[in-house]
Amino acid sequence: MPEVYNWQLGRKMHYPYAERHPRSQFAFVFNINRCIACQTCTMACKSTWTFSKGQEYMWWNNVETKPYGGYPQSWDVRLLGLLDETHRKAARNAQWDASQQRGSAQAPYGTYEGMTIFEAARSGDRRDQVALGYEPTDVEWRSPNFYEDTATGSEAVPDKLSMKPASLPAHDTWFFYLQRLCNHCTYPACLAACPRGAIYKRPEDGIVLIDQGRCRGYRKCVAQCPYKKPMFRATTRVSEKCIACYPRIEGKDPLTEGEPMETRCMAACVGKIRLQGLVQVGDDGTWKEDRYNPLYYLIKTEKVALPLYPQFGTEPNGYYIPPRWVPRAYLRQMFGPGVDEAIEKYSFPSRELMAVLQLFRASQKIVYRYEIIEGEKIFERTINGKPWVLYNDTVVGFSKSGKEVARVTVEEPKYVRPDRHYNSI
Repeated sequence: MPEVYNWQLGRKMHYPYAERHPRSQFAFVFNINRCIACQTCTMACKSTWTFSKGQEYMWWNNVETKPYGGYPQSWDVRLLGLLDETHRKAARNAQWDASQQRGSAQAPYGTYEGMTIFEAARSGDRRDQVALGYEPTDVEWRSPNFYEDTATGSEAVPDKLSMKPASLPAHDTWFFYLQRLCNHCTYPACLAACPRGAIYKRPEDGIVLIDQGRCRGYRKCVAQCPYKKPMFRATTRVSEKCIACYPRIEGKDPLTEGEPMETRCMAACVGKIRLQGLVQVGDDGTWKEDRYNPLYYLIKTEKVALPLYPQFGTEPNGYYIPPRWVPRAYLRQMFGPGVDEAIEKYSFPSRELMAVLQLFRASQKIVYRYEIIEGEKIFERTINGKPWVLYNDTVVGFSKSGKEVARVTVEEPKYVRPDRHYNSI
């Protein structure tokens, strides 16, 4: 089996295909701290792509409540259990080494010393699988909102809820919303598992698609995608998945006059938690330095957005700003060892980060580059013995062609109506 370099793990790993990368990669950042679980994103995707017969239980985009929710039910708990069992049998530890390499472009989170789902399949008794996985039952697909708004302590023992006042850094009783769609991974397990070669990554943008003319419905993609985002459609006997609204990415929507446009779930977000775009990729798979691309800044420069379950080894291209109030051990399992640094930077953002965060949902057109126009100081205080200052800067976003598509200030503008109107809600 060939070896490929996974920068999220800080090392080479086993993968069935030789290393090959697209010219640019579809990627996104979700700010969990802002999500209100209104499901507008979910219904925007549903009404656009999965409203037909046989797609009733397909939710390419979903928002689930952690720690108990999931679609399919307990998808991550089950796979983490399989991975843990494989490590125990092999007498290995699934741990990270935060060595001197940590913080470098090759190993920003240190080095993962455990096994990925591809390596676990080779070392265990599942040699019939390309990647460690399982196929969910029909019961597990029955509800996309399973355990919605269910906090820790209330699954089976509601009387054990903590009634003490909550304070940061972690709450005793907690839950948070996890927004999910296909991660369009750099090393997709669905692609590796397909015996028909029906799944491929587009060379122009890295979007992962299923050729439904080649698919025969073997469901290997369903079983071995760790995030469970390919789904089997019984009426057509083939699998389907998120297509990243690729006609919008190609700029074919007349609304944007040829400019690449954000996906339906991104553009519909009420809470302004989503930012989506494209990053340039080199022949070796590393991201080309693009300092003023907002995604590059958030993920590579500021490191405030982290991959979902990087230890699975697929190098997902979906990134999350972790929730501030959740116990750190849980978040480290979900997002890796960069959690503490990411939360610290988000809680007390730098001047540039504060401005870039305003670009979330500022335009339906994809922002490829930003500039910051410095403004006046509007707030100042001391936090943990260190001074922190807020400036009313203006961030300007530019499209692929270089046209301005967004101009937002840090402080939201206030408008006062003329005296002839009541100025009240």
